[in-house]
Amino acid sequence: MSYTTKINRLITTSKEVLQNCSLQNGAIVAANSTMPYYPPQAKNYFYVWPRDASFACIASDILGLDISERFFDWLTERAEGLWETGLLYEKYDPNGSKALDRFQPDQTGTVLFAIAHHFMNNSQGAKKYKGLVTCCADGICNAWKTDHFTVITNDLWEERLTFPDLKENFTYSIAACIKGLLSANEMFPEKRYVKTASEMRDTLYRHVEKKGHILRSFGRLNDERIDASALGVIWPFDVIKPKPENLLAENTLQLIEEKLVRVGGVYRYEHDEYCGWMYQTLDRRKGAGFWPLLNFWMSIVLNRMGRREDAIRYYDAAISSVDVYIPEQVFNNDIQVSVSPLSWSHSMFVLASRELGVFRL
Repeated sequence: MSYTTKINRLITTSKEVLQNCSLQNGAIVAANSTMPYYPPQAKNYFYVWPRDASFACIASDILGLDISERFFDWLTERAEGLWETGLLYEKYDPNGSKALDRFQPDQTGTVLFAIAHHFMNNSQGAKKYKGLVTCCADGICNAWKTDHFTVITNDLWEERLTFPDLKENFTYSIAACIKGLLSANEMFPEKRYVKTASEMRDTLYRHVEKKGHILRSFGRLNDERIDASALGVIWPFDVIKPKPENLLAENTLQLIEEKLVRVGGVYRYEHDEYCGWMYQTLDRRKGAGFWPLLNFWMSIVLNRMGRREDAIRYYDAAISSVDVYIPEQVFNNDIQVSVSPLSWSHSMFVLASRELGVFRL
């Protein structure tokens, strides 16, 4: 099979996966485990993670799929507790009830970013969702105090918590909130959104500039381990600009490549053990695989840093490791079974393919 044929086939299956993950009521699940192609050995991902769904909306906008506004309607009508708090939590059942109620700030910020992306050339159309946008933006502002969130937060990988008394912040989380608040302000100007985003940016810069690279989390105690989610601070959230002369970006990319890349694949963080395998519930953790979506993410950031050859290399490493569907992880053995296909993986493939210009719509 030629390279172009494989890319085109993956574009076709990406459309299929995103449409299958978009349910009749507007929910977008992370993976549709009811489909015959879903491996029975993989964990159940038939849940709505607003973050994953937001990236699916952005990819669907590019592909011309009509699922984004149905998801925004789902949030408006079904997301439990949203109108009381303005916050989105870890994950939801397709009917909108909370499946887990840990606060993940990046979920709310990414939803705002996705809405702004969808209506970037249609400010009139965005007015339909003014209530949703202002609810979410106000929720972020209300939960923030000068330099930290006033409630316990959960990181995007759902493995670490930050605590208000330590004034801790996950770097990726507040980067998503910065972008989300600025996106909300573009749609419906509000000085409070800009003020809170500025406080978040100042807090982030104050800590990462001391270290010289993007930290995993910071506060009165820092977690200085390298985490691939630092890519999000550079793109798509644009808190640290992707410029070759930007040492914070350069140093972060260098550390990710040194610490998290093995045989061309990008892993989440050092010593990651999560595998998404059904048997992990029995603590039979056998180590993580690399995440194709992180390879695609890396390729976008590298391309914007002027390193196109390296960007293509990471993109191709992910493409060569998959067949028809793109999984959550790729393992170096034939025993562990990944969640597959993952909507977020297919979404990042679409975004990277457009960035690199390997297909045209």
